[in-house]
Amino acid sequence: MWQRLDDWDKRCFLILNRAADRPLGQLAARQLSRSGDGAGYALFALVAAAADPHQGPLLFGLLLMAYAIELPLYWVLKTRLRRARPCQVVNGCRALVDPHDKFSLPSGHSAAAFLFATILCWYIPELGPWCFLWSSGVAWARIVLGVHYPGDVVAGASLGTMAALMSMNMLL
Repeated sequence: MWQRLDDWDKRCFLILNRAADRPLGQLAARQLSRSGDGAGYALFALVAAAADPHQGPLLFGLLLMAYAIELPLYWVLKTRLRRARPCQVVNGCRALVDPHDKFSLPSGHSAAAFLFATILCWYIPELGPWCFLWSSGVAWARIVLGVHYPGDVVAGASLGTMAALMSMNMLL
């Protein structure tokens, strides 16, 4: 069963990764991936905490707790599962960005983006569809850039969403 899932994951990767063959696909993937880097989350949380004295500190606390749940789980999974990145094993695939580490599963960018989107949906419900469109774009970008399989980003998205919901359950 695991072999069939792995084969399916690789086939889906090859289909989605084709966007890297087009300059616009590469540009969009690079920008979306960069938008999922960690500094933006911290900046947003600090600005929100300062600008909204009523709910901003709660948002800050939710994000802090959620990342405190997500990051250790992410590192345990990453170092235990040790799945090679597609750019390391798929013929003809190359990474269009430098990965932060050498293992693929789960996607940290996807985890962080879905965590942030889930909590931001609570904070500004009107942005919900846009938050998940953006976080899905971050996940897609990691596939296009050759550093994750679709299963990696699904696992990351699940991890981030779970961590966000757990923190909300504890603090709200």
